[in-house]
Amino acid sequence: MLSKVKLLRCLSLQQAPFCLKSICGEDYANSLNGVSSVLINAFCTVAEPLDADTSPAADELPELPDWVKSSGEEGRSKKFKDDNFVPPSVSYWIENHKIHAGDVDMKSVVNDIVETDIDKVSEVLKNRFESPDSVVKALDGCDVDVSEGLVEQVLRRFSCDWIPALGFFKWAEMHKAVTHSADLYNLMVDNLGKTRKFDMMWELVGEMKDIEGYVTSKTMTKVVRRIARARKYDDAIEAVDKMTLFGVEKDITAMNMLMDSLVKQGSVEHAERVFFDFKDHIPPNSQTYNVLVHGWCKIRQMDKAKATIDEMKKQGFHPDAMTYTTIIESYCRERDFRKVEATIEEMKQNGLHPSVVTYTVMMAALSKAKETEKALEVYEQMKQNNCSPDATFYSAFINALSQAGRLKDSDAVFEDMSRQGICPDVATYNTLIYIACKNLQEEKALNLLKKMEEDQCKPDLNTYAPLLKMCCILNRMKVLSFLLSHMFKNDVGIDFGSYALLVSRLCKNGRHDRACSLFEEMVMKGFVPMDCTYQILIKGLERVGMLEEKQRIEKLMLWAQKS
Repeated sequence: MLSKVKLLRCLSLQQAPFCLKSICGEDYANSLNGVSSVLINAFCTVAEPLDADTSPAADELPELPDWVKSSGEEGRSKKFKDDNFVPPSVSYWIENHKIHAGDVDMKSVVNDIVETDIDKVSEVLKNRFESPDSVVKALDGCDVDVSEGLVEQVLRRFSCDWIPALGFFKWAEMHKAVTHSADLYNLMVDNLGKTRKFDMMWELVGEMKDIEGYVTSKTMTKVVRRIARARKYDDAIEAVDKMTLFGVEKDITAMNMLMDSLVKQGSVEHAERVFFDFKDHIPPNSQTYNVLVHGWCKIRQMDKAKATIDEMKKQGFHPDAMTYTTIIESYCRERDFRKVEATIEEMKQNGLHPSVVTYTVMMAALSKAKETEKALEVYEQMKQNNCSPDATFYSAFINALSQAGRLKDSDAVFEDMSRQGICPDVATYNTLIYIACKNLQEEKALNLLKKMEEDQCKPDLNTYAPLLKMCCILNRMKVLSFLLSHMFKNDVGIDFGSYALLVSRLCKNGRHDRACSLFEEMVMKGFVPMDCTYQILIKGLERVGMLEEKQRIEKLMLWAQKS
């Protein structure tokens, strides 16, 4: 293995130009997933989450992500009893953050700091509403400057809570007596799809249809991807079929987008059906075949992937760098490195060279397979081929070193990025935060979050997920409160997986009252708790004799299931 010195020398040789009133009040109140890195999609190269002992996509799906699940750390939390402990190096930052995350009613907190329009609006929207129309009434008399930026920030901050979001959206348009921009409509459409309010989503798209030029391929892409993410594959196909009714052309771009959405959400079979249904009147292109190759490789059906490539060639399309990258990633996952090398050679023979995307996919796959030596060799190959690394490659590189337990080396690589002229992005920080949290290095993890803030690198759902889990494991209630406030202030909404994690962990740690508050908040936002989350809470309440709360939770669950 490379020593730290050798590792840094190699790098230097190539320059590259979350009501939780009882926890934190309601600061987060209406507003998480794991490490974000890259498995490149064969059609459009959009980054997909890398399963590095964690699986992100839980913000809209009713399955628990891996970071919520037990990781053999149950006994360790007993060692940590100080709820109010804050690591010294971040204590000043946490204690003096713009919004204080103490166990206080959020209204009193907001009243102390309400100076900006977003805070004035949030003070209203933090309450519970039965419908968007009740939100509109509550906002009457709200003295704010309704700008495009304010509407966008509110829609992002309340992206997981559709009632206040849609209510504000309607109120804001009436208040300024000017139609929202197409971008704001698209954002609201996406929020409704995210919370699976598909009937309302289509109703909003219908409103957009009446405004010339508002419904575009961008709108329909958001619609189709949200429907596919809900595993409503046939509905996603139907959405594309009726695109023309909204004035959007059903062309090869739409076909590829639909197939890509189906493949990403686990149904290459539906994508193949679309291919056969459309190909006679919408001629496929190389991207179409790449989507299918990616889909078959994703479910490890290499024979079908190769057959697709053969068909691709028959139709006059040559495999490109993305085709080969998809095959290479699949062989890396199977640890068939002989075929990896053979595929790279075939690439070169066909006049193609591995790109930074190819090397990143190889690094990520080898890291997942715990083939550290070979992962490090990828960097050497990259250097020899004069291919400059980017922030995404460094994220995969750091993850590979960390998976091998080489934390000092991974830190050294992170520090060296700036010297190479590469600024860490949110994925890089998310990788490092995940690693620190996995090893219960709370001070390091929090300092990384602080550095993100200093570098004006906006955190996302994947940033907070491991931090929340770590705080639950260590019983750090004060830090947990701070994080939830920090999420809200960064317009990151609390999602299904985060609720499941926090209800379960708080209950296991004896915080049944807080777990109940969160469970209620979860239901009131329209989420239906998983049975495992419900059972943990019910059994916990029964065990400690909180029978009235147990009955209330049982009624809430019945209401959620019937809604």
